[in-house]
Amino acid sequence: MVRAVMPLPPPITREVVLIGGGHTHALVLRKWGMDPLPGVRLTVINPAPTAPYTGMLPGFVAGHYKRAELDIDLMRLARFAGARLIRGIVTTIDADAKRLTIAGRGELSFDLASIDIGITSENTEIKGFSEFGVGAKPLGPYANKWATFLASGGGPVAVIGAGLGGTELAMAMAYAMREAGHAHPVTLIDSASLTPELPLAARQTLRRALDAQGVDLKEGAEVAEITRDCVLLKSGEVLPSTLTVTATGARPWAWLQETGLKINDGFIRVDAHLRSLSHGAIYACGDCADLSHAPRPKAGVFAVRAAPILFHNLRADLTGRARRAFHPQRDYLKLVSLGEQSALALRSGLRASGPALWRWKDRIDRRFMDRLSDLPAMTSSDPRSDQRLCAGCGSKVGRVALDAAISDLPQPRDDVETAAGDDAAVLKVGTARQVLSTDHLRDFTNDPALLARIAAFHALGDVWAMGATPQVALTSIVLPPLSPRLQEAWLSEIMDSAGRAFESAGAQIVGGHTTQGAELTIGYTVTGLLSGAPLTLAGAKPGDALILTRPLGSGVLLAADMALKGRGPDLALALDAMATSQADAAARLGQSATALTDVTGFGLAGHLAAMANASNIGAEIWLEALPIYPGALHLAERGIRSTLYPDNLAAAALVAPQGPRTDLLFDPQTAGGFLAAIPIEQVDTVLQDIRDMGHDAAQIGEMRPASDGLTAR
Repeated sequence: MVRAVMPLPPPITREVVLIGGGHTHALVLRKWGMDPLPGVRLTVINPAPTAPYTGMLPGFVAGHYKRAELDIDLMRLARFAGARLIRGIVTTIDADAKRLTIAGRGELSFDLASIDIGITSENTEIKGFSEFGVGAKPLGPYANKWATFLASGGGPVAVIGAGLGGTELAMAMAYAMREAGHAHPVTLIDSASLTPELPLAARQTLRRALDAQGVDLKEGAEVAEITRDCVLLKSGEVLPSTLTVTATGARPWAWLQETGLKINDGFIRVDAHLRSLSHGAIYACGDCADLSHAPRPKAGVFAVRAAPILFHNLRADLTGRARRAFHPQRDYLKLVSLGEQSALALRSGLRASGPALWRWKDRIDRRFMDRLSDLPAMTSSDPRSDQRLCAGCGSKVGRVALDAAISDLPQPRDDVETAAGDDAAVLKVGTARQVLSTDHLRDFTNDPALLARIAAFHALGDVWAMGATPQVALTSIVLPPLSPRLQEAWLSEIMDSAGRAFESAGAQIVGGHTTQGAELTIGYTVTGLLSGAPLTLAGAKPGDALILTRPLGSGVLLAADMALKGRGPDLALALDAMATSQADAAARLGQSATALTDVTGFGLAGHLAAMANASNIGAEIWLEALPIYPGALHLAERGIRSTLYPDNLAAAALVAPQGPRTDLLFDPQTAGGFLAAIPIEQVDTVLQDIRDMGHDAAQIGEMRPASDGLTAR
């Protein structure tokens, strides 16, 4: 009989890196998701999980949009595209060697790269800017600072630079403060004059709009210094300002000068195909690019229209097809926000203004954002839509099946101290005790380095939970099909990230095993030394407080991410927590805990049940006290579940009211928090100590007499 064999996916042979999450790259991610190219891994590198949309910034500042409406969700787009998102900042590019450096992470090689990092309006040439000023670009830091400033009551504001961008922001900030009931002056300053690039009639319209918003315009005024509460002009005039924003034109990022790329006034020179004039494997687009064949002002419309060309040309280089040229239009529609819900429209010498034009601009902006958020549903034939197993917590087998499988294992030998349900084996080695544990994770993230770090801390959790000091780790890595060159590159990323994680815990990697399979899986076998008796599940007493050191909901967030139903910022917060060591929290708990475990695949209810059973007592959970990752409760309310949820629900005999908080008790956790029973008289001190370490710890209940069973209220 011939047995059918499931074929492996085609090997990945080339790496394409998108540096920056600008508008062009965001649109390329969407188009890539619609038509992925087999054998190519796509990576996008951006400091944050989102990127603000330029067109809606004045509306956000004025209060017409919420912050979430302003942000392009790059994490969600990357998941849709089958790409990895690295949250980081590129600091150098070796264009000749096709290699870049990410701050705090190291080097990354590429076959093709594209740069879309925008510009900055940070003006460090002005004395005091670094301490007291903020650039209007990059948009994210400015938007965050403005939101905090307005919420705190606002204050006098100064905008340096009376081009279109600075003029829009000055009116928007004045309008927002007036609507919020804050009577503070706003001053718009320029060393020349208001928007000299515009026709006279348009400038007159903007002057009237500035007057209507109460903005004081200072033309021909040169700034000497920015201080904490004012702007000093070279004329000697002092302008009050507790928020000073610079919008003094397009300034390139200084580090581009060191890349070896052909540069013009700091901007990357590209040809008609958007390729660097000096290095054909590197493209550039958006405001950081200088179009040698068709010079244009810096405007978002060109970035949007360049996206289909960049997408085509990247694929053309990978497949041997002909490239296409980018022909930007000479004239384009300018829609300028006037603070309130009114706009000025300019094109081909024509001018109009009013509320109807703001509504038109609003429709255009929302339509653009809808393209990047309303992503087509993946078809069942798409391998990325395979939801048979949620990858969170390694796609662990359910407790019922697992208990049945291990029920016939022989009793531990004399040199092994292991009670049923304990986190790890305890081996007697002479007079010493050594803890031994193993764990692994599937690729719930497309970033091997991040997965390696999270898997390391996930595996160390069992060692820490027993009060042991980590010693060594053996790796077990399953790589997806890769070319030999990329096997080396991926393994280097994984081992570097894992090595640093174990080193931070005082352990080191001493070897391991690698193989190839359908998808990336990373696991570790870890040992640790005990200086005394191990902390186990047994030992908790009625009246002990229950402490949890990390929020719940990682399983729901990962399941939502796989189904394109979550929010990137929420997932980013959870991933950051998972990638953070809990060694300090475990050490502090070890000084006081009567019982200790880490919450992983069986969920809080399953691990608490194991603790209660081992200690022969009951427990009560306080649902409202549970720390929960942002976004997880909303997803649970929508019925989002990890695939292990039904098994966890069936295995735990918990009496609890129905609701999303109860559902999260059965959510499998990846690199979850520690669950500890603490004598009640010590709980406040222990909680404060762990919170001071930076962990989101909370008392979530108490141990009860055995007759009370396991309950939640």
